[in-house]
Amino acid sequence: MQAFAKAFWKAPITAKFGVLAITVYVLTAVFAPLLAPYGQFQVVGSQYLPWSAAHPLGTDNLGRDMLSRIIFGARNTVSIALIATILTFLLGTVTGFIAATLGGWADQVLSRLVDSLMAIPTLIFGLMLLTVFGTSIPVLICVIALLESTRVYRLARAVAMNIVVMDYVEAARLRGEGLWWIMTREVLPNALSPLAAEFGLRFCFVFLFISALSFLGLGIQPPTADWGSMVRENATLISFGDPTPLIPAGAIALLTVAVNFVVDWFLYHTSGLKD
Repeated sequence: MQAFAKAFWKAPITAKFGVLAITVYVLTAVFAPLLAPYGQFQVVGSQYLPWSAAHPLGTDNLGRDMLSRIIFGARNTVSIALIATILTFLLGTVTGFIAATLGGWADQVLSRLVDSLMAIPTLIFGLMLLTVFGTSIPVLICVIALLESTRVYRLARAVAMNIVVMDYVEAARLRGEGLWWIMTREVLPNALSPLAAEFGLRFCFVFLFISALSFLGLGIQPPTADWGSMVRENATLISFGDPTPLIPAGAIALLTVAVNFVVDWFLYHTSGLKD
């Protein structure tokens, strides 16, 4: 903790902004029921009420408080994106390490399967799968993890290919160590830096992907508060000069920028360029 605090105070202003912004998002998501003046499903007035003391950001197309919906949207959108990103990395990293460690036919089968999935545009493939299997949150998470894990697989395999040829990995093979031991004890510790940076970037892509699906009506389903669907539901206000629909869009953009600032700082801090 002290090492992080020391590195944080030496970090550039962009990294500090990113860390503080992410902290605000996390605290908002955790304490959403305490921060929101109303419930996320509660109808509190007429539709499209203007900004007022009772409703600082007005109401939406059903008369629900927009500020409360945005606060709860932080919990729903960010938490689902984080779970999907973790599942993405588990699937992509494990398969990538297996392909690099075993090589041969296992590498060929997994790589050709990944190439086949990547040949189909991600958004179109995602829309097709969600149309077939439904739009529940577990299905949404699994579909996104499947599609995004192909990118993680390519990175994990490329990094692991440079590690499995090292002498210490060959020594582990000669000692009779198993596949899982080599992957977790030899490959993973030496691949953490690029994978950790990729985790931040992949979270941004997953976050934006979920928001895009929600905007198209196949992501997080109503009445659950979600920033992508909130933009779609209230887009008509822009025609009347009301910037309210831009606020959830701005929340999406701000979190994406903040995560990228932190990832850039992490890469700079771990790459040795500072030396």
